[in-house]
Amino acid sequence: MGDPGLQTVSVRVSAPGVTRTADREALLAFVAEVTGADPTTVRGGRRCAHCGSTAHGRPWAAVEGWAAHTRIGVSLSRTDGALALAVGPAALGVDVERVGRVAAAPLDAFTAGERARSAGDAALLAACWAGKEAVLKRDGRGIRVDPGAVDVDVTTGSAALEGVAHPVSLVRLEEDLVLAVAADGVPLELEDRR
Repeated sequence: MGDPGLQTVSVRVSAPGVTRTADREALLAFVAEVTGADPTTVRGGRRCAHCGSTAHGRPWAAVEGWAAHTRIGVSLSRTDGALALAVGPAALGVDVERVGRVAAAPLDAFTAGERARSAGDAALLAACWAGKEAVLKRDGRGIRVDPGAVDVDVTTGSAALEGVAHPVSLVRLEEDLVLAVAADGVPLELEDRR
């Protein structure tokens, strides 16, 4: 499960930075804070598992001096007025979404089960969308996988992808904002600094 000091997933929601680069720098600073590492020893970047590019893809972080087998899972998500950062002991995915943004988008990514369970409730559909994104980020393939292949059940806090169940923590942060974290059921510590 990684370093003994990382037994939970720490999630921080704050205002986004001025740029996406600032958000990635905030993620590395959060890694240092969560792990107790000197910020100068934290390294990170992105890497696409599909093409190998470092210009896009899944974020990663490492702490110099930690054992090579020590894993630090990181993820980030940004929407209007909110940035979600997540740090934990293994692969994880986080997504933060505006209910109004999801409701206004012409998404054809919801399963029949999600449509039936939500009964048209925009907040529930936004939670489903955030859950899909979080699961696909944790999976590492992101939206290269059809989001319709993920079935999120908001009431049980679970998602199914390719026949495998994935626990998903879903939190309604405010009337128009939902957060989803896919971290294989590892307990969460959530801090909202907005």
